[in-house]
Amino acid sequence: MRSVALSPQAREAALEAMASTELDVLVVGGGVVGAGAALDAATRGLTVGLVEARDFASGTSSRSSKLIHGGLRYLEMLDFRLVAEALSERGLLIEELAPHLIRPVPFLYPLKHRGWERFYAGAGVALYDVLARVSGHSAGLPLHRHLTRSGARKIVPSLRKDALVGALQYYDAQVDDARHTMFIARTAAAYGAHVATRSRVVGLLREGERVTGAEVHDLESGRTFKVHAKQVINATGVWTDDTQSMVGERGQFKVRASKGIHLVVPRDRIQGSSGLILRTEKSVLFVIPWGRHWIIGTTDTDWDLDKAHPAASAADIDYLLDHVNEVLEQPLTHADVEGVYAGLRPLLSGESEATSKLSREHAVAHTAPGLVVVAGGKYTTYRIMAKDAVDAAVHALDAKVPPSVTEKVPLLGAEGFTALKNSRYVLAARYGLHEARIAHLLTRYGSLIHEVLDLVAADPSLGEELAGAPDYLRAEAVYAASHEGARHLEDVLARRTRISIETFDRGIGCVDEVAALIAPVLGWSDDQVAREVEHYRKRVDAERESQKMPDDETADSARMGAPEVVPLR
Repeated sequence: MRSVALSPQAREAALEAMASTELDVLVVGGGVVGAGAALDAATRGLTVGLVEARDFASGTSSRSSKLIHGGLRYLEMLDFRLVAEALSERGLLIEELAPHLIRPVPFLYPLKHRGWERFYAGAGVALYDVLARVSGHSAGLPLHRHLTRSGARKIVPSLRKDALVGALQYYDAQVDDARHTMFIARTAAAYGAHVATRSRVVGLLREGERVTGAEVHDLESGRTFKVHAKQVINATGVWTDDTQSMVGERGQFKVRASKGIHLVVPRDRIQGSSGLILRTEKSVLFVIPWGRHWIIGTTDTDWDLDKAHPAASAADIDYLLDHVNEVLEQPLTHADVEGVYAGLRPLLSGESEATSKLSREHAVAHTAPGLVVVAGGKYTTYRIMAKDAVDAAVHALDAKVPPSVTEKVPLLGAEGFTALKNSRYVLAARYGLHEARIAHLLTRYGSLIHEVLDLVAADPSLGEELAGAPDYLRAEAVYAASHEGARHLEDVLARRTRISIETFDRGIGCVDEVAALIAPVLGWSDDQVAREVEHYRKRVDAERESQKMPDDETADSARMGAPEVVPLR
């Protein structure tokens, strides 16, 4: 498939195209479901627009546990259909759609009781494996196995001896959620979708009762224009109710926000070659390998404060540290925490008061003529959600439209990935980089790695590491702005890379260097560079301050001390 760059020029062309023609489908929301809907519609031959108020995945879709999984705990709720569907999608993503972005990861489940728990948990994990294989997309993941206490501690030596009597090991998969979402949007653009971030819907167009498009405000230029469309898909996640209010009605279901926070700690703080899944009194807690780090999460609490920047409080951080320390020989402290991030799950309300009990099922409805709403669900099943939303939109179109084909549409970077992975030694020699660096780049770009390496060939200085963030090359910052739709420093440091959560200084050490690298691509003046750097520093300060606060209200107040990202002037 021909690659398309989400460059500043491409954004302008997309906005112009959306303003000058009637679309078949306009998708509102650039999270994983919105991007998925744009790809689904574009690959059916429809004219499609995708607008996002901030950045791709800037809400929930960049702040997940970064797992592609069936959800073991949903088996306990007897939600077999959801688990089977998610496991099928997991295998499809690993095998065909995004092998460069999604990879298997092992997990240990420590057993604390003899006899009955091994039988009970073992039966659940066995069913998990069976459902994966029945789906036809098992992705070749190993079957679960039973371990003794000593066997488990050989795999994770940091486990306290008295924290388990044995363990189970099983496999799931993980993803860099923000990059995956961006790749979906970029693939949609490659199939003809008009894609634009920093484009906020401020109203819906109406002809009588029918929704006929949206009024869009370009946050970069300040101009407002109308986008006409035969069908509008509202895929705004936790903002669903806000978007629905634009047509004067709440809709047929309500979305409830549940906050989940995660901690990032260095890999050497926990000795082990496998992730952990632990039961808590409320839900489950994961310890997930993440490059040279571990991700620990998550919490599950109601949130009714600022949706754009949910804040993690000291109480949230203490909760995770206390629970993970119950099984570790060397306890983690606040000083071990490199990064913290908080996200909001969009749950369909009305089924239970406890957010951890709310269903991860999704719902799709035509809430008004011309307006389709998709809400709920979980990251792993984004493709199904997108398909169902486009199916609903297509049903209201006069023309005959082909069925969804996204089950057979690999994302950009997937084609040829395995062959390049096998020849990474050759690439390393050709570009003068270490083989480990090439391997890392392949898991971020797949077969698009040549586009990044071409920048290095043209300017060898771009093959050097970013100061203060050695996991990333200088070329990756440039590429984020020239090809991946990054418009601001925060986009690069928080989502195209994960520097904001992978370094103790939260990216402050490389903020000036990154700003200087992307400024020519984005056409920034010296004043704009200074404003971007100042904004990012204030963002980090506000997040650090919020994480010292005792509760949600004070944490939210502290986080709101940082202004929104500054537009170009």
